[in-house]
Amino acid sequence: MRYEIDLFGILVPALLLWLILTYLIGALLRPLLERSGLYRFVWHRALFDLALYVCLLGGVVYLSSGLLS
Repeated sequence: MRYEIDLFGILVPALLLWLILTYLIGALLRPLLERSGLYRFVWHRALFDLALYVCLLGGVVYLSSGLLS
């Protein structure tokens, strides 16, 4: 299993790329959740956003495990 990705000659930890990708996915989802009215049912928006980020990160890492092997 590789823990580093060669990005134009620079070794970057795979987790850093996964974190950035997950942030971009979350940034695209946030306005959709806002427009759909889901945040009306959420008790604490910041905690919900953090939990969503952690779940998305887990999904991204899980899906990318097949790509790096």
